[in-house]
Amino acid sequence: MTAADVNRTILAVWRIEQPCLITGLSRMLRDVTLAEDLTQEALVAALEHWPVTGVPDKPGAWLMATAKRRALDDLRRRRMLARKHEMLTREQEQEQQAMPDPDAALDDDIGDELLRLIFTACHPKLSREARAALALRMICGLTTEEIARAFLQPEATIAQRIVRAKRTLSESGLTYEAPRGAELSERLASVLEVVYLIFNEGYTAARGDEWLRPQLCNDALRMGRVLTLVAPQEAEAHGLLALMELNASRLAARTDAAGDPILLMDQNRARWDRLQIRRGLLALARAHDLGGGQGFYTLQAAIVACHARAKTPADTDWPRVAKLYAELAALVRSPVIELNRAVAIGMAEGPATALVIVDQLAHEPALKNYHLLGSVRGDLLYKLGRFAEAHAAFEVAVKLAGNKRERELLMRRADEARDAMTIIR
Repeated sequence: MTAADVNRTILAVWRIEQPCLITGLSRMLRDVTLAEDLTQEALVAALEHWPVTGVPDKPGAWLMATAKRRALDDLRRRRMLARKHEMLTREQEQEQQAMPDPDAALDDDIGDELLRLIFTACHPKLSREARAALALRMICGLTTEEIARAFLQPEATIAQRIVRAKRTLSESGLTYEAPRGAELSERLASVLEVVYLIFNEGYTAARGDEWLRPQLCNDALRMGRVLTLVAPQEAEAHGLLALMELNASRLAARTDAAGDPILLMDQNRARWDRLQIRRGLLALARAHDLGGGQGFYTLQAAIVACHARAKTPADTDWPRVAKLYAELAALVRSPVIELNRAVAIGMAEGPATALVIVDQLAHEPALKNYHLLGSVRGDLLYKLGRFAEAHAAFEVAVKLAGNKRERELLMRRADEARDAMTIIR
């Protein structure tokens, strides 16, 4: 294994293990900020040692043991946490470098260690935006760049938001806590948002060589299922679960054997997971029964359900999809929702009608660096036979796309438009 291979392995392992490391350390230290710092130190140690000694058999346990040693050193230096020192030492001996099991702690209302920590990060002292950014960065391991993409914000803005949030938590003396009752309900909306963003990053990765990150989807799904147990009367919790189940049912059909993206209209629907679709439709029905039919997540789930119920792309009820997007846009003003509505209108009424909407969105500051604007515009222009303009639009999208697989797909679309131009000439 070359040094480059080792470094790639380290980063891959760290990305997987980081949430467990922060979760375990936070529970022991009652300090999520210190826990994040220690996981970073463990990563640096791995980058120094593993290229020399090789990747250990249990890399996660190695990182946890290293982080705990650093925690002990830190506590010794401070001379203020003797009791925690003894606790850490005792636990380290007992665990014998075994990784903590996040699913083992089922002794509270939440019952999921990672989800419980998200509830902690979604503290009312922080703004809504800061809660989500902090949780995604510290607990879920998303990069600042990935979070910036999710919020359609510059990276610098997100970085400052995270720094301020950590400072607020540190100065407020917030400890690791599991909210209950009314306090839990107060934080639920932020938690749902964080879980949804985690799923989205798994469903379409912002950066990297792979289009999908299934582990993130699975983590989000697990937390979504727990949330419907924690808050069984909350319609939006069921709506979010429905949305994730229905989207996840298509995961196997979203890429080919080489890992290249397959768009919705080209997917083999026989590969969609019917059991997961049934679970999603049941969760959607539950959300409606609870009076949440017009909720943010429930409306999106209803849109995905239109696709799930259609045996072929031609069977899709596009007018209903467009209507649901209109209801969603009335609930939350978002240029991304408007862009999606344009796609649905394009399918229902034709590309010319949709192009008018998309061109109006071209001046939205939030979409300035959003590659899907160029992608959608290129697709509509291609359908209208305006191949030169379609080629130009796809070229813009290629430059803005951060994911390798998605960039390659857009390049192929640009080539198709260029070839069509050649044929006409």
